[in-house]
Amino acid sequence: MIFRAFLSALTLVLAVSTTVPSSAADPVPAPAPTLECLVPRTVTSLSSTLPRVAGRIAAGLPLRIVALGSSSTAGAGASAPDRAYPARLAHHLGQRMPGVALTVLNKGINGETDDQTVERIGADVLAQQADLLVWQVGANTVLREGDFAVSEASVRRGVEQARAAGLDVVLMDLQYAPKILEKTRADAMLTQISQLASAERVGLFRRFAVMRDLVQTRHMGVADLIGPDGVHQTDAGYDCVARTLAAGIEDALHPANADARGSAQGR
Repeated sequence: MIFRAFLSALTLVLAVSTTVPSSAADPVPAPAPTLECLVPRTVTSLSSTLPRVAGRIAAGLPLRIVALGSSSTAGAGASAPDRAYPARLAHHLGQRMPGVALTVLNKGINGETDDQTVERIGADVLAQQADLLVWQVGANTVLREGDFAVSEASVRRGVEQARAAGLDVVLMDLQYAPKILEKTRADAMLTQISQLASAERVGLFRRFAVMRDLVQTRHMGVADLIGPDGVHQTDAGYDCVARTLAAGIEDALHPANADARGSAQGR
């Protein structure tokens, strides 16, 4: 049972596929959340290195990232497409990696489950010549009380397909949101995603833990992160996910330096 105390206390459609080039001169203005997005590096760690990404950067080659998933990738709840997390990820990685020719493709489609999304790996990931796949998984299976075994098999198949093509892969787990927290099997899905990432030796961005830490430490509130529908993130929520994911990616490229940077990755 997940955080019943939280629930008692607190009680779009953007089918987007966008290419977002980023540089130090990125014209997209950063939103200005009222509270800081500060999360310990131990929470944002991907628990994996990104050898293809590191090699591309070291060789001075362009870097291409595909953000794959459903509505919280597409940007449902955001005020504009450039406020969705993939666009904000391009912005924050561009600040952290000046001089890198960086592209982030938003391949989120509202309403999809993992068994539907996996069928797009060929066209929306491999055909795009991606170097890194960030795949947001599990949420709609939890919300619809779907088949966890189908979700697991689908994600595993897609991960293996991407890795066979030489891509780095990061799985993104559930959002910390009221309607997710209502579902009794949300914990089981978080465990399933974590175990799959470990078994397949790919990265895991623990979005749920990141957002929960922000709420529990009172750096941000649930209403700052999640919109009125109780599921999708606000502009500030998407930006914070992008900031912390960018920090996790940076640390995965330089793991020896990650501990020294402490918890100031939200800046």
